[in-house]
Amino acid sequence: MQCPQYSQHQTHTSLFLFPKSSSPFIFPSRSRLSPHTKKKPNMAYSTLHTIALSSSLSSFHFHPKPKPKPKPKPKPSLSSTKPFSLRSHPHKMQHQQVPRVSTGSNVVQDAVGGAMALIQSSPATWQSALFSNLLIFLVGSPLLVTGLSLSGIAAAFLLGTLTWRAFGPSGFLLVATYFVIGTAATKVKMAQKVAQGVAEKRRGRRGPGSVIGSSAAGCVCAFLTIFGVGGEAFSQLWRLGFVASFCTKLSDTVSSEIGKAYGKTTYLVTTFKVVPRGTEGAVSVEGTLAGIFASIVLATVGCLLGEVSSYEAIICVLASQIANLGESIIGASLQEKEGFRWLNNDAVNIINISMGSVIAVLMQQALLGWHS
Repeated sequence: MQCPQYSQHQTHTSLFLFPKSSSPFIFPSRSRLSPHTKKKPNMAYSTLHTIALSSSLSSFHFHPKPKPKPKPKPKPSLSSTKPFSLRSHPHKMQHQQVPRVSTGSNVVQDAVGGAMALIQSSPATWQSALFSNLLIFLVGSPLLVTGLSLSGIAAAFLLGTLTWRAFGPSGFLLVATYFVIGTAATKVKMAQKVAQGVAEKRRGRRGPGSVIGSSAAGCVCAFLTIFGVGGEAFSQLWRLGFVASFCTKLSDTVSSEIGKAYGKTTYLVTTFKVVPRGTEGAVSVEGTLAGIFASIVLATVGCLLGEVSSYEAIICVLASQIANLGESIIGASLQEKEGFRWLNNDAVNIINISMGSVIAVLMQQALLGWHS
């Protein structure tokens, strides 16, 4: 069926399709008029030219492209499972402890830390005593060679090891203080002493006999402490005897060396006869005062280090002076006399410091008995 307003030659239609609608709407568009038609086409769309396009439009239906289904993930098998790695889980690394990598600085720090722990071990052990003495002797070797011979250094090393094992670092520092003060006093006016023939052998460098003679009583007290002889009740007595023995020896050394250097007049202690400097058993005012002061200094050091109490420090000073007086009497009356040739300086030193140690212990016990 054909509309008369339009020519048979051409008829254009505009097809508008809506995706959600299954029936198309066809609207006429502007077309060429027949030359016999004078009127304009009626655009009111009174006549709708429809064409059955159901069969032809069936192919114009829009079907959305289906989304591809995700491929199912294969189930992991035990053989294909990868081992857990912290690199794939960086957020878990904060809960994991990463092993420490050893470097040069870490090795040095560990070595220093281990050495300090060994030195500070309490109570002291033989290992800590050996290590500490070896370290101190290496560092202080320039000072040691000025006051000791090589064999004397070896004897002093044994003494230092024993002292550290028995009384710890405080006891060792006490002995070191004794050595420094004694060596300094020995070096005073050395040229004058050499010229007068009163200087110590090897210009004051003492050998193993002098070291052993100066520390024999202290070594006995150290062994008594190590083996716990008498238990806790006697441990402080052995400590007191140790300090008193070195106070006695330091007082004897300083009084002798200062007396040789500055003593104006020296007297024989048994007869008060004026004798030359360096005579065995001779004393001087200058040397005696210097010896008392030296014993006070060392006893104070022992008190500050906690080796003895304040009243025990006073006991050490008194015992040292009594022992030095006894040593002067022995030297004046027996040393170098017929039948006592064996009584040399080292033997007299052993007697001297043993007297100081024993007198200090007896005085302390007497005071305790008197107070009780």
